[in-house]
Amino acid sequence: MALTDTGGSFTQGNLFRHISVMSFTSSIGLMAIFAVDLIDILFIAMLGREELAAAAGYASTIMFFASAINIGLSIAAGALVAQAEGRKDRAAAREAASATAVFAVAVGLLVPLLALPFVNEILGLVGADGAMRDMAATYLWIILPSTFVSGLSMVAVAVLRAYGDARGAMYPALLGAGVNLVLDPILIFSLNMGLEGAAVATVFARIATMALALGYAISRYQAFAKPHFACVARDCGGAIKIAAPAMLATVATPVGAAIVTREMAKYGADAVAGMAVINRLVPVVFSVVLALSGAIGPIFGQNFGAGRLDRVQETFFDGLKFLALYVLTMSALLFVLRGPIADLFDATGQMRSLLYLYLGPLALASFFNGAIFIANASFNNLGHPGYSTWINWARNTLGIWPFAVAFGMIWGAPGVLLGQALGGVVFAGVATWLSLRVIEAPCKDPLLGHFSCPDQRMQVVMNRCSRS
Repeated sequence: MALTDTGGSFTQGNLFRHISVMSFTSSIGLMAIFAVDLIDILFIAMLGREELAAAAGYASTIMFFASAINIGLSIAAGALVAQAEGRKDRAAAREAASATAVFAVAVGLLVPLLALPFVNEILGLVGADGAMRDMAATYLWIILPSTFVSGLSMVAVAVLRAYGDARGAMYPALLGAGVNLVLDPILIFSLNMGLEGAAVATVFARIATMALALGYAISRYQAFAKPHFACVARDCGGAIKIAAPAMLATVATPVGAAIVTREMAKYGADAVAGMAVINRLVPVVFSVVLALSGAIGPIFGQNFGAGRLDRVQETFFDGLKFLALYVLTMSALLFVLRGPIADLFDATGQMRSLLYLYLGPLALASFFNGAIFIANASFNNLGHPGYSTWINWARNTLGIWPFAVAFGMIWGAPGVLLGQALGGVVFAGVATWLSLRVIEAPCKDPLLGHFSCPDQRMQVVMNRCSRS
């Protein structure tokens, strides 16, 4: 089956255009989701209870762990399908998609079973206590059981991107955001469910997203093979080689967020509420940066699968150019609008100071986070996902905790934000250097020096499964 007219090949044409189209279409879906998340905070703030916003912030930190696992699985699906598509091996692409989807459902069912019995203790680790902890726990009891739904939808969207179907990957997220936007005021205000209503709305939105994403992937590409236990077992062994380090790498991000939240908690609920607003504002404004890794990954993967290393390197540099242009533009816009944005959230005192600090010079630091995202996409799609694990964990531990603590001791809550940004600059440089070494010789480990091509070993497994 050939690609439909909704998809396309990244092994031909202008790479900067491919990056722009994939990033903007991916970001539209992300922006819609995060915009609704931001509106959640506005609705909750309208209830007139500051502790509700702080509770939502604590719950979001924990939810990020579950989402990070799903993102890691979607990275594995996208990398394997894109490489197979670059080789024009549709059977291998279907097997990879099916194995990863089955694994996503299994993990998504396991996470709430392990986490919910200890939810109060987990929330305590990020600084939540008293009434705020109880409200956050109730929120998590509603939303965590839908983790497998979110995982399956993320895998399906990643598969669509791997086929070059930018629009098809965008629409499920838009649908989910629309469902959430409609249900939020009904459940929060009309039915007087408050924070719990926001959680229920999110669950329904996840179901809608999953249904449309799977529908597109199956109807347009027959993207999933019928799962058989023996076949999936063989495929999972190879898929986990990418999925496991990708999951570990992605989980590092909420670890960093938890460290920052815990440090902010030292300065009171006002500081935590300010951080909660920033954490929801950043994904909306810089959704293109957050989308860049998932958007550029299939471009790396298809060209690597086709043996076009010249285009792989060009993709990396064009990605950095695109990133710089976008961050500069949005940072300038945030600076101009910093007053109205702070007023929108009725921010005063320390909360307003934190918002002004981020909406000023610190917004530019998103470039360095984006550079790490591009580097990680190259690692995941060129057969070295372990490097994304090490880079992300180093950035979100060594690149946050000592800086946040040291600067916090000097400047308080604003120092925590400054320290977090400085750590990103350091590790962006490391990630860029290592990525260029990988692109230069993908089958050679740039640190250890030995030769290996994990994607070729994976293809042996896929072919064997497809012939069975």
